[in-house]
Amino acid sequence: MNENLQIFEDQPIRTTWNETEEEWYFSIVDVVGVLTESSNPQTYWRVLKKRLKDEGNETVTNCNALKLKAADGKRRLTDVANTEQLLRVIQSIPSKKAEPFKLWLAQVGRERIDETLDPELIAERLVATYERKGYTREWINQRLMAISARKELTDEWKDRGVKRGKEYAILTDELTRAWSGMTTRQYKNLKGLKKESLRDNMSTTELVLNMLAETATREFSKAEQPEGFSQNISVAKRGGKVAGEARKAIEDGTGKPVITNKKASELNHVVTQMIEASVREISGEK
Repeated sequence: MNENLQIFEDQPIRTTWNETEEEWYFSIVDVVGVLTESSNPQTYWRVLKKRLKDEGNETVTNCNALKLKAADGKRRLTDVANTEQLLRVIQSIPSKKAEPFKLWLAQVGRERIDETLDPELIAERLVATYERKGYTREWINQRLMAISARKELTDEWKDRGVKRGKEYAILTDELTRAWSGMTTRQYKNLKGLKKESLRDNMSTTELVLNMLAETATREFSKAEQPEGFSQNISVAKRGGKVAGEARKAIEDGTGKPVITNKKASELNHVVTQMIEASVREISGEK
């Protein structure tokens, strides 16, 4: 199962893609919240669910429950429905948003099929998402390259017998500490982040250095072919050290620290101010 957040009219809906069934599953509570605009969609769904069960509605009986990430970051069992089941649930909810939501459902399904056939569409959607959040084109380009570098590294770790999850996290910590002087958690604390993505809150230079660390680690691993988790630790440290030396060279040359405590919203605000200042200067404004 691959978990994602889909957006309908600026409202997040938790979804998960079942690779085996090749089908989306949607959080029913999230959909109920969007359609009803209820302040307590959990209660609304609980009451509706009981009524549908009492009526012998098989849609509710056949609904699955999956662990999805809640607003507090914890994973909890949540009722989910595939597209067909969800359409039947929607029929029981009086809402002016029902028809637009049905069109949105069809679009989500079509996009997934299109992306399977053409992975470039995934990148296009990612670019559009970052642009809406105010990121610069330069930053977006670096972020896409960083995503690719990370995927190549984790593929290499997988080939070398490293296990997903905890072992990936430990190696990432070692790599990050080697170039930044901090673990991933310490780095996030510096930026005041909790559940947010660290990479999505890095400056362009931070992204480049992190990508260099991951790329160097992958190249060392391919050359040396370490086996298992323990042998990969030293490789990750050396890969991170390459980026650490580059970081020090930049700081020595500029006299400024590379690592910033600013997160995305602040970084984007600074860029906006710079652009506005340039426009005023060109136009002669004070």
